[in-house]
Amino acid sequence: MIGVELLDDPRAAPEAVRAELRDIAVLNSLFGGVRAVVGALQPFFATGASAGAREWTLVDVGTGLGDIPRAAARAARRHGITLRLVGIERNRAAARAARDLNGGLGLKSVLADGGRLPLASGSVDVAIASQVLHHLAPEVAVRFIQELSAVARRAVVIADLRRSRVAMAGVWLASFPLGFGAVTRRDAVLSLRRGYTRGELNTLLDAAGVKAVARYRPGFRVVAAWAPGAPGS
Repeated sequence: MIGVELLDDPRAAPEAVRAELRDIAVLNSLFGGVRAVVGALQPFFATGASAGAREWTLVDVGTGLGDIPRAAARAARRHGITLRLVGIERNRAAARAARDLNGGLGLKSVLADGGRLPLASGSVDVAIASQVLHHLAPEVAVRFIQELSAVARRAVVIADLRRSRVAMAGVWLASFPLGFGAVTRRDAVLSLRRGYTRGELNTLLDAAGVKAVARYRPGFRVVAAWAPGAPGS
């Protein structure tokens, strides 16, 4: 692991956690974090709609402020599917922030470890995780991928940052006009240093026994999506 980010510290000050999560949501909106996950989910929504699906459960592990699952719910509605949303956070302050923001927006916040989800095998339709893997050591990341694949019936989407010096410089410069604090600025660059190439993510997927193929997406994102019950998954 390279360095330590604020969100790696379970004892981090709640206000600092909230501030960084707000900044991450802005970055997700402007630089492809939301689009990477929702775009990967669209084919599953289309297939489900054609099969007559009407209500699914989606669990987002490392949900932050819940911006990505809320966007997924909007996309699913366009296919006639209603998503019941569950956001998982290991950081107590983050889980509380997600609960406070989403109490009336249909997302249930749960405090839990993504590597030991309090969910039975195949108990949710969709499991997603964005920008979580780079917080984990490789052997932990493999177990994390296996856990998401075990609890989902229809689809798993894992997205993370693509390591890039260009992206590091870009996010550093963008952080000033966006009004980010010094901690977010440092952590955004550190996150990209910890990010993955496509080959590296494919190696983790293979070690987890998942036959998905990672792909690059705009905004220096790398994404893998698969149907757990499909042959070879």
